[in-house]
Amino acid sequence: MEERENREAARRKRQRHRKIMNVLRPILIYGISIAVCSAILVAGVNYALDEFVRPVDVNDATPVTVTIEKGSGASTIAKILYEAGGEGNKGLINNKAAFKIYVDFTGKSSTLKAGTYILSRNMDIAQMVDIICTGNPARKTVNVKIREGMEVEDIAELLVEEGILDSTEEFLSLCRSGEAFSEYSFVNSILQSADKDQRKYALEGYLFPDTYEVYADASAKSVITKMLIRFNEIFSDEYMDRAQELNMTVDQAVTMASMIEREAKTADFDKVSAVFHNRLNSGMKLQSDAPLKYILDAGNTLDYTSDQMAVNSPYNTYNIDGLPIGPICNPSAAAIKAALYPDSDFMGEGYLYFVLKSRTQDANDPDFGKLVFSKSYEDFLKNKEAYKNS
Repeated sequence: MEERENREAARRKRQRHRKIMNVLRPILIYGISIAVCSAILVAGVNYALDEFVRPVDVNDATPVTVTIEKGSGASTIAKILYEAGGEGNKGLINNKAAFKIYVDFTGKSSTLKAGTYILSRNMDIAQMVDIICTGNPARKTVNVKIREGMEVEDIAELLVEEGILDSTEEFLSLCRSGEAFSEYSFVNSILQSADKDQRKYALEGYLFPDTYEVYADASAKSVITKMLIRFNEIFSDEYMDRAQELNMTVDQAVTMASMIEREAKTADFDKVSAVFHNRLNSGMKLQSDAPLKYILDAGNTLDYTSDQMAVNSPYNTYNIDGLPIGPICNPSAAAIKAALYPDSDFMGEGYLYFVLKSRTQDANDPDFGKLVFSKSYEDFLKNKEAYKNS
């Protein structure tokens, strides 16, 4: 009897289970179907997003300029971006509808701003939208070349000629005082010196000659900052250590470099440096014409009168002992290196003088800019006489 009751109970349990499964089966099938469809849908959406929102070409950073006119909506902007680059070229976006959907979904349709922008094909839609929403249009840039040996005033005039600055006034004022750039240690040391007010320009020597890309409407301060940053890169820790070995400050090294730049061609930089170092080590006056040209604005003259050589100035090395009060131009990297690493043979052999081999100032003359060096004053006078009419 008990066994029969157990079998009956098991049968009723199976029946209940079948009834439950009959109810749940369609629900489970429906749920699983929904889940599968959702997964497929999500995968499809993700694929579409990846396909249409991703960059056109992650390896193409070529700048592309686009102009969005005032009043342009998302659809118009999408068309501009899709067609950017001209016929036959890949646009900036893969799909116009994807752009429209993105800006609508993110709520940025109303914040897109007119202007001219520089974009590229390695940007995705999100990056482009962020740029266009900022409303900061592209600014025209200009490449300006600061030549080796240019003076502060030359640079100021060049920047005006290039249309970057309206006048030289602010640029020269900033360079004269240097106070706006005291965060640079090499500038701050000048500002802390007792004789800083005797300098023509506090920043002379530190506007490193190079080619700079600057905004066409850049401020005088931003242009100067670029040049000071470049100088700071060039005057490395190695150069700092070397200056200390020579018992020179950064300013003294740059001052000597500026004289070397003005006295010689690159091939003779280290030899002229050796002459200057030897004269300083011997307690001799440098008697360089280059600082005279800086303070007298005497053009291309090669001969100075006794009155000119006697002028009272902290730059006049015919009168003062040691180096001028500061740099007389903005020297090249080669001149800076030469100031710190003079020709060891010339140093050891005691060269103290040099004269120009050719005085024609004709760049086509094979001897133009070449120097003749000597160890004694007697040989210097002989060389001076020999080449005075050359």
